[in-house]
Amino acid sequence: MLRVISGSAKRRKLKTPRGLAVRPTSDRVKEALFNILGSTVLQCRFLDLFAGTGNIGIEALSRGAAGSTFVENNKNNIHIIKENLHITGLEDRVRLICRNIADALLVLGKEGQKFDIIFLDPPYHEDYEIKTLAGIALYRLLEPGGRVVVESCGKRQLPRIIEGLEIVRQEKYGDTLLSFYCNRQKVGEGS
Repeated sequence: MLRVISGSAKRRKLKTPRGLAVRPTSDRVKEALFNILGSTVLQCRFLDLFAGTGNIGIEALSRGAAGSTFVENNKNNIHIIKENLHITGLEDRVRLICRNIADALLVLGKEGQKFDIIFLDPPYHEDYEIKTLAGIALYRLLEPGGRVVVESCGKRQLPRIIEGLEIVRQEKYGDTLLSFYCNRQKVGEGS
């Protein structure tokens, strides 16, 4: 059962699509992620890529994010995200983008959008991580001092540096790896 762990929508149950179309982040990994992010979530601009059910972006909103943008290519999943936002009462601070990741990053870049926290959880074993990180860097979507968090298969080796983004922390939870990237120039400044 998928649920909101903390904040204003705590304990609300979230809907998930039937079948294997989505692999939602487990409560254990989600709780660890938000414990690491801590107070940086408060009033942040959050970008949830490969959003699936909206589980992570909704958790960020529940914990005080100023807004969350959800990018998901599957129209059925967009419908589920809308339902989950309605269930949690958090639909007033969101933007939904139903496009593939490359197109969505281009649109956000052209608009000059910037985010404090960017989370991506692409399908495992599909090699989307590197292309997506490169797109985030190319379109300068990360605020100075912000973080990009990549959820990937624990066996996946991600490069330490991609287009000026550098890993500053990695944590493994069973078969799941969380990799935290910051702008390279900010790494030595305590980000």
